[in-house]
Amino acid sequence: MASLKTLSKSFPGWVFFCCCCCLPLLTSSLPLKGASPACRLRKINFQQPYIRNRTYTLAKMVHASDKDTDNRLIGQQLFVNIRENNRCYLMKRVVEFVVKDVLLTEVKNQYPYVEEVAQFLASLTSELSSCQLSGKREHIEKNLEQMKNKMEQLGENGKTKAIGELDLLFDYMENACTDVPKKGGNKKKN
Repeated sequence: MASLKTLSKSFPGWVFFCCCCCLPLLTSSLPLKGASPACRLRKINFQQPYIRNRTYTLAKMVHASDKDTDNRLIGQQLFVNIRENNRCYLMKRVVEFVVKDVLLTEVKNQYPYVEEVAQFLASLTSELSSCQLSGKREHIEKNLEQMKNKMEQLGENGKTKAIGELDLLFDYMENACTDVPKKGGNKKKN
């Protein structure tokens, strides 16, 4: 993974560094209306055109090689029996899994932008490090396990599918973890 020192030497790297590292530090101490700051991210994290473009471009590129249109890893099924106030915690756990078990594996050398997207997603989960579950964890663990099992059943295509759905992951994380969720559904065309 590229170091922050290396990233900050190029203009896109500098923009990424400032937006992902400096800005969250400056805004993380500001209270959010009606929400526990521990389980919320600032909307600005998701409004950075550079990283949004990288994430969506990577997803679109890899999605084209995903021949399985019957299965979905990232979708509404993740939220079955999950209270709204626990959705951000769930998405934090999903993102941690995708970064560690998908993006930072051998695939990081197969596609462009993987390391940048992984660093961005890791920075979001780092900001959510104090985010705690409210209530029982059985439904969250069950839904996570179902996602992991489905990915494993898909074999080699499981990681491809996860990367091809990074745009969905980005949107679901934004909707679950920002102060004002976006209206409308998160539907992806196959």
